Amino acid sequence: MVAEQKITYTTMSVEQAEAFNRAYDQALERVRGEVGREHPAFVGGRPLRVPEGTFESRSPNDTTLVLGRFQHCDETQVREAVAAASRAFPVWAHTPWQERVRVLRRAAENFRARKYEISAWLTLEAGKPRLEAMGGVEEAADLIATYADQVEEHQGYVVTLDQLSPEEANRSVLRPYGVWSVIAPFNFPIALATGMLAGVLLGGNTAVFKPAPETPMCGLLVYQCLADAGLPDGAINLLTGPGDEVGKAMVAAAGVSGIAFIGSVPVGTNIFREFTREHPRPVVAEMGGKNPVIVSAHADLGKAVEGTARAAFGYSGQKCSAASRVYVHEAVYDEFLARLAERTQSLIVGDPVHPDVFAGPVITEEAYRRFQQATETAREDGQIVAGGAVLDDGELSRGYYCGLTVAALPADHRFFREELFVPFVSVAPVQSLDEALRLANGSEYGLTAAIFTENEEERQAFVDRIEAGVVYVNRKAGATAGAWRGVQSFGGWKASGSTGKSALGPYYVQQFMREQSQTVVTE
Repeated sequence: MVAEQKITYTTMSVEQAEAFNRAYDQALERVRGEVGREHPAFVGGRPLRVPEGTFESRSPNDTTLVLGRFQHCDETQVREAVAAASRAFPVWAHTPWQERVRVLRRAAENFRARKYEISAWLTLEAGKPRLEAMGGVEEAADLIATYADQVEEHQGYVVTLDQLSPEEANRSVLRPYGVWSVIAPFNFPIALATGMLAGVLLGGNTAVFKPAPETPMCGLLVYQCLADAGLPDGAINLLTGPGDEVGKAMVAAAGVSGIAFIGSVPVGTNIFREFTREHPRPVVAEMGGKNPVIVSAHADLGKAVEGTARAAFGYSGQKCSAASRVYVHEAVYDEFLARLAERTQSLIVGDPVHPDVFAGPVITEEAYRRFQQATETAREDGQIVAGGAVLDDGELSRGYYCGLTVAALPADHRFFREELFVPFVSVAPVQSLDEALRLANGSEYGLTAAIFTENEEERQAFVDRIEAGVVYVNRKAGATAGAWRGVQSFGGWKASGSTGKSALGPYYVQQFMREQSQTVVTE
């Protein structure tokens, strides 16, 4: 059965089965029949339309396509949503952890039951190729299941402690904080939003959830899959609108106990600063990356080229884990660069609804312009060896399509430091592994990193010295990108993360709870 076929975004190289494509195409046709509708926000379990009116969600694949109209929420709706979440909190917090797990498991099944429909919306709204879109939905369900397993394994995080006397009973209990603001990114609007919300809800908290303004429909689908699982009214509330208005109000609102955020370093740092201004409160934030690949003189260049290309250009470079800078030993630099350029030119960029497309558009006009500025600068300061131009012929003229670009630049160029979030990778030669590690670590970011080498000493030196939360050695499927729940924990060091605990890993849910020590003297 097609419904049993599990696909994740890290398996882009698998043969796309005829049954999968047929089911996806049928869902895409149904979804196309639903575009253009107006959708409410949801507060306290009820649909909400706001006096400020609506904003449009348009497809980056074809900007003439209006996917829907969504509520332009503001500070007023934020206050209403926080109040609704506050009312729901005692009910949900005192729901036995076993029941919370059952509700969230039903939510995971909702994602699985609707995965083709959600995947089709992901393609239209976020510009994800169909295989990556399906992977994002599967991952959402898997993240819920993983975190539910963790709560179950730890029996709701209740631990019996030692006694000072037979008359007392002592235990440690992890308990929820209260209302959390959950602010999701555009690039994984299903999986990452769901992962954060699953941690919040399984911990017994309630949520005010804002999807990225570029992907409000995806946010609505996440809300529906969770709310329809049996959450109390107000346990999750959906607000749509611009981040500089709604997101800012969600950070400042009285009654919010924690923030879960995925996005840029400047925004995340400002959230942390403002939210903790009066007193410490939890901020679980993942804030991007500038992820290095090191190619040793002892590398298998076939692996290195394939892994780098996939990690650099999957989803048009719009991943916080994308490979965006490569340091190559001078002995193999010319060959690697030529082979990477050749592989890059073989990857198909186009409308992501088509099954043979590897990369679709970038998400906004702003990203489209940023790509053009980057390629112009790279021509002035170095050499473009692949790509370097927007693609605007035929049907592509209506979207934000960028050629996958490889640039040879000096290792001290600013593009080795700045997160561009477009399909652009910078490559520079180095004379030694020591130099490569120094350059790789010389960044404010520390999310993912990779090396390609067949030398055991170099492998060990890399894992011992690299400053990143997720590291890969000789990973052909994706040098720096692609983490599996329960296989690779995914979280950043330095400016890339706020807590030192990773998503997909064994310590995630605990971040949304706080410890209480309980002593009961019986006599």
